[in-house]
Amino acid sequence: MMTKRKLYRGSDTRRAQNIAELRAMAAARVPNFCFEYLEGGADDELTLRRNRSSYDAITLLPHTLVDVSERDLGCELFGSRIAMPMVIAPTGFNGLLSHEGDLMLAEAAREAGIPMCQSMVSTVELERLAATGVRHWMQIYPFKDRDNIAKIVKRAERAGSEAIVLTTDVALFGNREWDRRNYRAPMKLDAANLLHVAMSPRWVWDVLVPHGMPRFKNLGDFLPPGQDSARNAATFLSKQMDPSLNWRDVQWLRDLWPRKLIVKGILLPSDALRAREMGVDGIVVTNHGGRQLDGCPAPIEVLPQIREAVGPGMTVIIDSGLRRGSDFVKARALGADAAMTGRATLYGLAAGGKPGVLRALEILRTEIDRTLGLLGCPVLGEVGADFVRAPACRL
Repeated sequence: MMTKRKLYRGSDTRRAQNIAELRAMAAARVPNFCFEYLEGGADDELTLRRNRSSYDAITLLPHTLVDVSERDLGCELFGSRIAMPMVIAPTGFNGLLSHEGDLMLAEAAREAGIPMCQSMVSTVELERLAATGVRHWMQIYPFKDRDNIAKIVKRAERAGSEAIVLTTDVALFGNREWDRRNYRAPMKLDAANLLHVAMSPRWVWDVLVPHGMPRFKNLGDFLPPGQDSARNAATFLSKQMDPSLNWRDVQWLRDLWPRKLIVKGILLPSDALRAREMGVDGIVVTNHGGRQLDGCPAPIEVLPQIREAVGPGMTVIIDSGLRRGSDFVKARALGADAAMTGRATLYGLAAGGKPGVLRALEILRTEIDRTLGLLGCPVLGEVGADFVRAPACRL
């Protein structure tokens, strides 16, 4: 009789066989409020589920009798080679998952030969991450205070960051009901969550003791004196988002920043074309991991139309929903130069710090390699639309 497949739920990340097992290990290690912050989407989480189901709906079309004894997973990104078509996505509050989690992500990305995009609400100074030798990109949010935004951009320039990534889909915060339910007041956990913190000793002794609540290390000019902890600053920062953000701000940033400029938050071909016309070097096709507007399309559904609109010369990156190495191959086949990984590597971080991140990257690299071999396409750069069948999605 068939038995139900069980996920490994121990603490040794080396034994995890897939991202789903790292997810289960993360859920067992970190408190509920941290895991829900990592996991959750907006409203009814329709977009969150669609991000995943859209990849499942894409069929791979293997070519047979092809020599796949040697396989090449690398590709070019902004004129330089990366080891596989992957970028660590910008994610905030990572110090709540593991002490100096952003530093662990950067070091793991460097060792894996891929770039890392650091969030503006990171809890590690951008200069420290850039100094690791990783291909460092700095993400910025559309805060109202443009003078302080300019200061962060100049810091990134002095630190040697390769790119600035402007996130454009958070002019207003999405409705994250799951997050609010965990608190009795802003950033004050309710009794059930406080109890769960007490039942998470490995997390407590990594994150809270002896370091205390993580602090935002790149936002000193934005925050009131002494209010830079993750507990105190979150409510203040939510009020700094600028709903007046528009294309003039992209032009302002283009004039300010001399290196690669990437706009993150594109879902329409017309917006992709507008970005190209303004001299933007690359775009990220994304719905913010399903955490902002619920009910919008999955990025992989609109990727072919966006690639067709901007042509082959513009760098197009995708994120949201990727959990298997085969998803990265599907994204390449449908027009992406590379894909960002957010939750997949954060599960590794939450499960076991840097070793967990390295294990997540190793799992994904192995799956990409195996997919290419079984697909009959040993060179990633030769994967195209003839290797997949995707449901049509016309905008």
